[in-house]
Amino acid sequence: MPLYKLALPRLPFTKPNQHVNFSHLLRYQVTMAQSSPLYLGFDLSTQQLKVVAVSSNLQPHHEEAINFDDDLPHYNVQKGVHKNSAEKEVYSPVAMWIEALDLILARMKEKGFDFSRVKGVSGAGQQHASVFWSKDYQRAFDNLDSTKRLVDQLSPIAFTHPWSPNWQDHSTRAECELFEKEIGGPEELAKRTGSNAHRRFTGPQILRLKRRLPDIYNATKRITLASSFLASLFLGTISPSDISDVCGMNLWNLEAQQWDDELLAITADGEAGVKELREKLGPVEPDGGKVLGSINNYFVQRYGFLNDCAITPFTGDNPATILALPLRPLDVIVSLGTSSTLLMSTPTYYPSPAYHLFDHPTTSGLFMFMLCYCNGSLAREHIRDEIQSHHGRIETGQDSWTLFNEIALSTPPLSKRTPSDPAKIGVYFPLSEIVPQAPPGTWRYTYDGRNLIDDISAWSLPNNDARAIIESQALSMRLRSAPLLSPCPENKQKRQPRRVYLVGGASRNTAICEVIGQVLGGSEGIYQLDVGSNACAVGGAYKACWAVERKGGEKYEDFVSERWDEKKMVKRIGDAYKEGVWEAYGDILKAFSEVEKRIVSSAHK
Repeated sequence: MPLYKLALPRLPFTKPNQHVNFSHLLRYQVTMAQSSPLYLGFDLSTQQLKVVAVSSNLQPHHEEAINFDDDLPHYNVQKGVHKNSAEKEVYSPVAMWIEALDLILARMKEKGFDFSRVKGVSGAGQQHASVFWSKDYQRAFDNLDSTKRLVDQLSPIAFTHPWSPNWQDHSTRAECELFEKEIGGPEELAKRTGSNAHRRFTGPQILRLKRRLPDIYNATKRITLASSFLASLFLGTISPSDISDVCGMNLWNLEAQQWDDELLAITADGEAGVKELREKLGPVEPDGGKVLGSINNYFVQRYGFLNDCAITPFTGDNPATILALPLRPLDVIVSLGTSSTLLMSTPTYYPSPAYHLFDHPTTSGLFMFMLCYCNGSLAREHIRDEIQSHHGRIETGQDSWTLFNEIALSTPPLSKRTPSDPAKIGVYFPLSEIVPQAPPGTWRYTYDGRNLIDDISAWSLPNNDARAIIESQALSMRLRSAPLLSPCPENKQKRQPRRVYLVGGASRNTAICEVIGQVLGGSEGIYQLDVGSNACAVGGAYKACWAVERKGGEKYEDFVSERWDEKKMVKRIGDAYKEGVWEAYGDILKAFSEVEKRIVSSAHK
C-alpha cells in the first residue's frame, strides 16, 4: 500500500479530511511523550535513598540515588548506620533521611526532570524501622517554607527521638523473650502476627525505648514506620500505616486485621497504656492503592509538582519487591545474594515461627510468605574455593565457578549414583543461621531410607559438597514453603511453585539455577528476573501507577500483567520440574528436617 494511503488517526489540531503534515505529526508525538504521566517510586533503604520514575506503560524513565555515606558525610554513618556494639544497637539519624529527600529531588530538578508530569508517588521503606514524632509535628508541616530546606524546618522540632532503630539492631533479646512468654510461646505469637518475636521487629523496639527512655516515649505523639514516615513527608501530615508493613511489628493481628490488645499491653507495660499506644500507632490503611491525599505544597512550590499529584501508601521493602512484577499465587521469587530470601504470594494463611507471613501490600485475601537466610553466597563461595584448592585451580571472576559447576551438574541428585546408594545430606553455615536458629558449622549425613547417619567417611570431599550445598539451601526453602503450596492443575497437582523467579548475583549461574529448579520444582519453569538493583523502588512506582490509573476494582496483578513487558524483564532458563527427580527430593524432606533438629538440639546443650 502506498504510504500516502495509510490510515492515520486524526490529530487534535486537524480538521476531518485535512492533509496530515508529517512534521506536525512528529512534533505532536514528541509533545505527547514529553507530557505523558509519570509515577515515582522511592526506596528508603539502609544505605541509600533511591527513586525510579516510570511511565503509564511501566517503562523506566529516570532513576536517581543518594548514598548516605558518600553524599551526606556530615552524619558520620558507616553503611548508613551508627552502631553501639556494647548494647548491640544499630540506628540511623532521622534528619539524614529528610535531608536525603531534598537532595535527591534537587538533583533530579538540576538534570531537567519535569515534576509536573508526576501523577502519583509511592514507595518503600526498610522494614521494622520506627520514627517517633512530637506533638509539634503538624505545626512544623503547616509552616513549611519552600525557600528553605526540609530538614532545617522539621528536625528536631517534629521529633522526640533523633534516631531510628535499624533492622540489624539486636538489642531487644529480653523484650522478645517477654513477648513470647506473655503471649503463650512462639507458635501463638506467629499465629497472631505471622512471625515469632524478632529483635528487629518494631514492637519489642518500642518496649525497650519505653523502659530505657520513658520521657521520650511519653512525649511522643505518633510512632510511624520508615515507610509511613516517608509518605508523611510528601503528605504534610502523618500517613496511615501500610497494611503489609505493619506485619513486621509483632503488634498486628493478621487474623483479626487489627492491633492486638494483648500485644499492645505487653509493649505499653500494662493494660493502662493500651489506649495511648494505639493512638500513637494510629490507623492502618487496608487499601494499598488508596489515594491518601495530594502532595504537600512545599514540593509544589520548590520542585514543580502539580497540586493534584496523588500520594498513596508506602509499604515495606520486602513487600515492595513482590510488586516489581505481576507475581501470581504459586509463583516464588528466590533472591540469591549475600543472604538468601524466598518470597511468595499465597492465599493460604499457615503461620509458623520458622518463617514470616505478611498481609499482601495490594491484594486483599493474599499473604506474602517470606524466608530469610543469613548463609547465602558466602557459603557457596567457601565450597567453591575448597574445590578449586583441592584441584589446584586458580581461576578468578566468573571462571572461578567453572569447576564447581561442572562437578555440581555431573553429580546425580543427592549424590545417588545407583538407587541403592544412600543419599547425602549436608548443611553449611559459615555464619550463625536464623532459619533454623543454629551456630556456625558444617554437618554431613547419609540416609538409606531408614537410618540417618553422621558419617563423613562416605563422602567424596570436597566434590560431593558442590551439589549438596545447593540442594541443602533449596531443600530448606521447599520444606518450609510446602504447606502454603496447595496442589492444583496449574502445578500438576503437586505442592510445587508455578514459576520460580531467580534474582541476585547467583541467578546468572546456570548450575545453581538448574539444581534449585530441580529441588523446588516449577510447573512453568525457572526464570531469571532482571529488575536491576531497584526492585523496591520499581515496585513502589508500579503501585503508584496502579493506584491512580486502575479501573474500578482492577487487581494489581491484572493491571501490571497488561502493561509489563515480560520479554524485556524475564528470561526463561529452562524447565524446573523433572519427573522422578522432584519426587526424590520430596522423599528426603523428612530426613532433612531431622538433620536440622539434631543441629539445633546440639546447639542448645
